[in-house]
Amino acid sequence: MKERIKKIMEIEQLTSTRFADRLQINRAVISHILNGRNNPSLEVVTRILAEMEYINPEWLLNGTGSIYKEGVDPDTIGNQPDLFHQNVPEQDKAGAQPENEQEMGVKEQSGSMKNIEKETIVTSDEGGGTHFFIPLVISENYDVLL
Repeated sequence: MKERIKKIMEIEQLTSTRFADRLQINRAVISHILNGRNNPSLEVVTRILAEMEYINPEWLLNGTGSIYKEGVDPDTIGNQPDLFHQNVPEQDKAGAQPENEQEMGVKEQSGSMKNIEKETIVTSDEGGGTHFFIPLVISENYDVLL
């Protein structure tokens, strides 16, 4: 079963640390399984099957059948968008600003912070991913305003 767990980690592109964190189990548990010191407990198997719903339980437990449950598209596994690789919705309003800019208002704050009525968020697709340039304003009270 150790090799099958390694295969899941490979599909999900997870290190042993991130895999343990995702399953919400102690990192040492995964380390011991991968090093052959311990066999996976029922709790570990249950958490894997609950977290990675595409996994065929028969394959995980016995190594028989397909790794994927019937009807699962393997090309969609491990390709979930994360915080830094999400699709940016396109603005489709007539006469809107350029596609890579978006204005946002900032509430006026009291104190010595400079009042700002609006700022512009600019996105860029350079380097193979979308990058957001968001101006921040930090007050003396450490309030961060976007």
